[in-house]
Amino acid sequence: MKYNPNEIEKNWRKYWAENQTFAAEDNATKPKYYVLDMFPYPSGAGLHVGHPLGYIASDIVARYKRHQGFNVLHPQGYDSFGLPAEQYAIQTGQHPEKTTKENIARYREQLDKIGFSFDWNREVRTSNADYYKHTQWIFIQLFNSWYNKTSDKAEDITSLVSIFATEGNANVNAVCDDNIVPFSASEWNSFTSEQQQKILLQYRLTYLAETEVNWCPALGTVLANDEIVNGVSERGGHPVIRKKMTQWSMRISAYAERLLQGLETIDWSESIKESQRNWIGKSVGASVTFNLKEHNETIEVFTTRPDTIFGVTFMTLAPEHDLVAKITTSEQKQAVENYIEATAKRSERERMADVKTISGVFTGAYAEHPFTKEPIPVWIGDYVLAGYGTGAVMAVPCGDERDYAFANFFKGQKGMQDIKNIFEGVDISEKAFDDKNTTIIANSDFLNGLNYKEATKKIITELEAIRQGKGKTNYRLRDAVFSRQRYWGEPFPVYYVNGMPQMIEAKHLPIVLPEVEKYLPTEDGQPPLGNATNWAWDTGKNNVVSNDLIDNVTVFSLELNTMPGWAGSSWYWMRYMDAHNTTEFASADALKYWENVDLYIGGSEHATGHLLYSRFWNKFLKDRGYAPTEEPFKKLINQGMILGMSAIVYRVSGTKKYVSKNLKSEYEVEEIRVDVNFVNASDEIDLDKLKNWIPEFKEAEFILENGKYVVGREVEKMSKRWYNVVNPDDICNEYGADTLRLYEMFLGPLEQAKPWNTAGITGVFGFLKKLWRLYFDDNGLIVTNNEPSKDSLKTVHKTIKKVAEDIENFSFNTSVSQFMICVNELSAQNCHERAILEPLAIILSPYAPHIAEELWQQLGHGESISKVPFPVFDAQHLVESDKEYPVSFNGKTRFTINLPLNLTPAQIEEIVMKDERTITQLNGNAPKKVIIVPGKIINLVG
Repeated sequence: MKYNPNEIEKNWRKYWAENQTFAAEDNATKPKYYVLDMFPYPSGAGLHVGHPLGYIASDIVARYKRHQGFNVLHPQGYDSFGLPAEQYAIQTGQHPEKTTKENIARYREQLDKIGFSFDWNREVRTSNADYYKHTQWIFIQLFNSWYNKTSDKAEDITSLVSIFATEGNANVNAVCDDNIVPFSASEWNSFTSEQQQKILLQYRLTYLAETEVNWCPALGTVLANDEIVNGVSERGGHPVIRKKMTQWSMRISAYAERLLQGLETIDWSESIKESQRNWIGKSVGASVTFNLKEHNETIEVFTTRPDTIFGVTFMTLAPEHDLVAKITTSEQKQAVENYIEATAKRSERERMADVKTISGVFTGAYAEHPFTKEPIPVWIGDYVLAGYGTGAVMAVPCGDERDYAFANFFKGQKGMQDIKNIFEGVDISEKAFDDKNTTIIANSDFLNGLNYKEATKKIITELEAIRQGKGKTNYRLRDAVFSRQRYWGEPFPVYYVNGMPQMIEAKHLPIVLPEVEKYLPTEDGQPPLGNATNWAWDTGKNNVVSNDLIDNVTVFSLELNTMPGWAGSSWYWMRYMDAHNTTEFASADALKYWENVDLYIGGSEHATGHLLYSRFWNKFLKDRGYAPTEEPFKKLINQGMILGMSAIVYRVSGTKKYVSKNLKSEYEVEEIRVDVNFVNASDEIDLDKLKNWIPEFKEAEFILENGKYVVGREVEKMSKRWYNVVNPDDICNEYGADTLRLYEMFLGPLEQAKPWNTAGITGVFGFLKKLWRLYFDDNGLIVTNNEPSKDSLKTVHKTIKKVAEDIENFSFNTSVSQFMICVNELSAQNCHERAILEPLAIILSPYAPHIAEELWQQLGHGESISKVPFPVFDAQHLVESDKEYPVSFNGKTRFTINLPLNLTPAQIEEIVMKDERTITQLNGNAPKKVIIVPGKIINLVG
């Protein structure tokens, strides 16, 4: 009976689907375990062998936990809103929904083929209205909430309205916009509804505001910072500029400290935690206000070094700062405008990363030093960002390297003063001095002679006394822009009355995406939803109606922007808990039972995007009584990347000739990457396939070595661009999914990057065939009920222990090695005993579930192997009863002897002295000394 993976795997996939083998129970009495993968965006390219790596690891854990008696939730779904489907729609006119459904069908087919134990009954798609209905509902809750710093949580906006109506806002301790105008209770009560709404927008957790955004003209949308690489869009490589737009934003900054502190409570890698800490960017210092000369304006700065205030030589504003246009002199106007235009073409990330380029322009304006009243020139520079802090810095060149370089670069120009040295006994002729721990302040009036801590405390007291500053904790984390000017995203549940946003009642959700003729922005620059003819809200009928009916009395315009891609992914793990609930995103009972995700596996590229936003939404929902826990993901593992092994052919420059790898040194050549699937394990390419691939190779001449064309190899990211993508379907078809699963785990530690080499997969396939032969020969099952040998018991229990420990420690690659050792040992022992082979099938099943199910059934069992308890390791089988002693003569080992470990030294000596090999070595002489250490050595000294 031969091992036939294709037939076996097809049968078991059918069995699992028909019997819903992996459906999680609701509110079971069993302990729960929730294991989750970051759900995929379904692209048209489908999966390559790098994609399933994390899924295989999570599936091993899910199956193992079921064996341990847990009620396991292991769901899967699709992050199905997104820019690629919309770009395809723009190019072809095909609705993004059609493209998305086709891509999902392809993904599902591939995922099923690999044998994952997903509970497909709970599948979610963020682009389905029955899903984004709840995303819209969460948005409404955010709109109807404010952050109370006193209670340190989000609260219903009605509680804030009540405070305003009875006390005004003077004592409100809230996270809100800057420059809040104080008002009394009587003033609030006298305000019009529109005035009250405008004020409340300054406090709401999601709000409308004019903000600086990353605008990509080619894509017609705003991009998040993490969607921009080297100043261009990650998708398509299009230029990105900075511009001001009225956008919806999320007040994630309210949660900065809680997001920071929460990192101490979760089991994530230190690198991911550090990425989030850096992104949140907590810093302690002071807020300082500088008055502007000849203007009624002030510049507020945040500094972590208020002790250096007497060293301020100039000030720098972000080019986008609101004050720039107001304070720039007519003499400097043209230079400032030119600089601002050039800066708009650089992304924030590019400006932050570029520490070498020095650029700036003097505005012509001067600020006033709070204490000396000396004039301080005001510059603009693109190293200052409008969205970080206050968008302004007080430049102290003697204590900051970047300020030092800026001052020296513009030395001698109008508007740049000489560098002041305010540090006692420090030479700043070559570089700035930034060691605050050894700072002694000088040339600073009342701060002279003080160290950093003393000077900081003193200056904050003095700033507060003159009402030009105060101590402050600042965060780099900014509120997140939540609008996208595109079609394929969640519609906002918002309509506008006199320009003020109104929320559609929850009972009327979902607000479904309308049909549009084209997916580009309108001719007047409105988002694509501006092309919809039926996109107005009738407050009388409470439904969407034709735009022609807008009368601004009962029918109003709807929001034209859509939500960003991270909207649906910021809460999806909760929907899996209760995926078919039509009235709420998940019931209280389901949320209480599942709580949060026990194990989350996904890519590290989401460190400061999805992982930060999802923690924010989870904390908000906890505040409002909807989520049971503060953190969504207890443990996070970032799987490494599987790298592709690219294939390279060598074109002789200026010709249509291609030379084999080992002959290329004789020519001047160019490297051309070709489809890796045309290359065999010996790096030889199939020339017929290559010639039929693209026209370039059809008429080409190939210079061979020994009648073959050998390609070069390069390890790099697996990508269609490099033609090094390996389709998992091909591996499954040839070797079976179990081979693919084992091989991906065998490649190396889960969290490390590792290259794919198809040539190595045959060894894993050979292992499964060898495993099969323990159970079957050509005539069928050969398993016996005989008592197993001690060696076989030792082998299998050693493997039980190792595999259980490896899964608990997520060291899956070493488990595969142990399986191979185990099968080799059992084969050598000629083991065919049921007492050994049944537990072997069970411990293998998380890794290679199809073959394990087949073996289990062939052994006579009716239920799925996934329902069987994991074997218990018995330490007695690993206790050694014998010892292979080396017997030495004068320190040199001459032979070995196997003896029971329970013998005394006298008994050991008696046996060794009677051994013929000892007699031969001694040649009739008696040893002067016999050294015996039980369990270790036997040494006879002549």
